Amino acid sequence: MEIFWYIIIATVLGIFFVLDGYDFGTGIIHLFFAKKEKDKEVITKSAGLFWDSNEVWLVAAGGMLFMAFPTFYASVFSGFYLPLIIVLWLIIFRAIGLEFRSQFKYQMWKDIWDVSFGVSSLLLALFFGIALGNIVRGVNLGGVENGVSVYEGHYFFLPLWDSSFSPLTEHPGVIDWFTIIIGLISVVTLAIHGANWIILKTNSSINLKLKGVIFKLNIVLTILTIFSVAVWQIVNPDSLNNFVDKPYLLVFPMLYFTGLVGLFFIKKIKKEVHAFWLSTLLILGGITSSLASLFPVILPSINDAHEPLTIYNTAAPEYGLSVAFIWGIIGIILVVIYAIIQKRLKGGKVDKMDYGH
Repeated sequence: MEIFWYIIIATVLGIFFVLDGYDFGTGIIHLFFAKKEKDKEVITKSAGLFWDSNEVWLVAAGGMLFMAFPTFYASVFSGFYLPLIIVLWLIIFRAIGLEFRSQFKYQMWKDIWDVSFGVSSLLLALFFGIALGNIVRGVNLGGVENGVSVYEGHYFFLPLWDSSFSPLTEHPGVIDWFTIIIGLISVVTLAIHGANWIILKTNSSINLKLKGVIFKLNIVLTILTIFSVAVWQIVNPDSLNNFVDKPYLLVFPMLYFTGLVGLFFIKKIKKEVHAFWLSTLLILGGITSSLASLFPVILPSINDAHEPLTIYNTAAPEYGLSVAFIWGIIGIILVVIYAIIQKRLKGGKVDKMDYGH
């Protein structure tokens, strides 16, 4: 049952980052490239019509994580308390930026909420990437200092950053040079995804320009990807062992590189949805590759005093997982039906749809 719930939660999280990921990316594109008021309105609309339904997947993932892996849930929600509070505030300001923008026609009012939407989206993409960087890097479980544990073996606490700003120190912070690299990869990936979403859902005047932006960002992403794999070997020399021992796991990096290579042909892709699917592969391939490199570990320990957290030593009792099985399936079916209906009702271009009035 542990593997079943691990796959389900990973799938739900993957769906969240694909769906809400284009909202984050739309905000980034809106911040840097939308200059005309008409473009700002329609780009805001392409995110505003969908953001609330997309975040249902985050709520679902959090609930299932609490149910299936309560020890892991307790560990990361206490250890990452500071960045989680920051993420919460960013989600709030992104949402109110979308919802408040069109309430008044004063330009200064619109400008304030445009900045709120854009900056919050950018920082959310960065912080979610940094979170993934912390997961693959590992944390000081138990808060070991000079061989003595400050906390129980499955607890930890991280400052936002350590004075050394290094992932190799005994007490790394949430933000260091390695997690910043992963954060930048997240920002670039979601900006590409958001640009593809804008092209797919709007007739914005910058759509043609965005294809050139995607091509340039893809070059940056390729460089960052190669660099991150190299430095990952410094941070965790065993990071690729799973792919050597279980070659079938290479399917996940292949998804990522399929999307990466395919987007170099963005200017030749005729169907807008095909480009969107390529950036979807980027997101899914990146997340699943990271998880596959760790499996069955879900939070590595950077000290030898405590074992890493795995899907087995953090799982709820078998009885609880079994009882939740049927209700979980029912819940997932309902969420999928909800998502399908919502997407069908808002299919096609959004330019003439009502929002925020």
